[in-house]
Amino acid sequence: MNELTPSPALMCANCETVLQGEFCHGCGQSIHSVLRPVSHMLEDAGDIFFHMDERIVHTVPPLYTKPGFLTLEYFSGRRVRYIAPFRLMFVFSLLSFFFMHLAINNVKFGATEGGDKDTMAQFAAAATADDVHELYRTEVRSLLSTENDPNVPAVVKAAMGPVQGMLRDAANRRLAELKAPPIAAPGSGDEDDVKLRHGKVLVFGSDAKEMRFDVHWLPAAVNARLNDGLERLRLNIAQASNPGPQQKEAIHRMFEGFFGVLPQTMFVMVPVFALVLKGFYVFRRRLYVEHLIVALHSHAFLFLSLMLLTLLGFARNAIAPHLGLAGTAITLVEVAMWIWMPLYLLIMQKRVYRQGWGMTILKYWLIGSVYFWLLMIALFVATIIGVSH
Repeated sequence: MNELTPSPALMCANCETVLQGEFCHGCGQSIHSVLRPVSHMLEDAGDIFFHMDERIVHTVPPLYTKPGFLTLEYFSGRRVRYIAPFRLMFVFSLLSFFFMHLAINNVKFGATEGGDKDTMAQFAAAATADDVHELYRTEVRSLLSTENDPNVPAVVKAAMGPVQGMLRDAANRRLAELKAPPIAAPGSGDEDDVKLRHGKVLVFGSDAKEMRFDVHWLPAAVNARLNDGLERLRLNIAQASNPGPQQKEAIHRMFEGFFGVLPQTMFVMVPVFALVLKGFYVFRRRLYVEHLIVALHSHAFLFLSLMLLTLLGFARNAIAPHLGLAGTAITLVEVAMWIWMPLYLLIMQKRVYRQGWGMTILKYWLIGSVYFWLLMIALFVATIIGVSH
């Protein structure tokens, strides 16, 4: 008679515990080997960082259309079907900043293409003497900005004087045609010379150098870092404020710096917003973590909305020149989305904290006012850091 022999049990490779599922109940290690094809590794990486599985279907639609639903589900313990609040906010914040950065890069700053025309032709086309003087001052400021740039070679700086003389001669020829007094040479004390020497370039370049950080209770390395940032701030503002070849580069550099610190700034503001909620709902006896979940979901909704609005803006700009009606429809959708954003937050606050409409609206206004000014302060600091990039 044949005897039945039990099949050998699978053992955990890490702690040798008998396995009863896909994960060891002793140490938690998965039974699946890490020695897998690259395609499977990429799938695992996407799941680890973004949880790109069916949870996104259960999470994103209610996040945008059902105010407070995900938060209440999380409070009730039903969490496995949804993406975690922090990961949700993190992913949508990165995506929204990425697309907004693309949108900002499409905006032209500094001198436009019309400003690249031949300067001598612009002098010849000037209609009045005031136009000639303004054009002359603009061009000379551009030369001074280039001359003050430490990255410009000395041989190029040496040519700035003769170029300024050529500009003055062209301006004087047009002024003679307009029967107006000529522009005197530099150092003569005439109106143009005074405006140039007391304008943005020279005053900012000389006075700003006197500003130095020397806080005695800070380490020397910190003071040096602050002074380096101040110097970069001075140079960026000087280059961005004066027409010239460095203007666009300086503005682009400042925006790159601003967007570089903006995600960190918003990550700091989320727990700050939770702290504001805790202060206004202190008698509701909710833990700070609960307010933090509310803050994470509300910010995730805002970042998702900003991302969708940016994408709709791209679509409108591409479609509107060819299909005007479609462009108008997209504009109406954008307006509706802007209206939905504050309404969503109000309804979410009402559903989560379960107070009457009067008290909810009052606290909504107060919380919004406090957070608005805190956000403005944070964005101001981020702007300063970005400008000193």
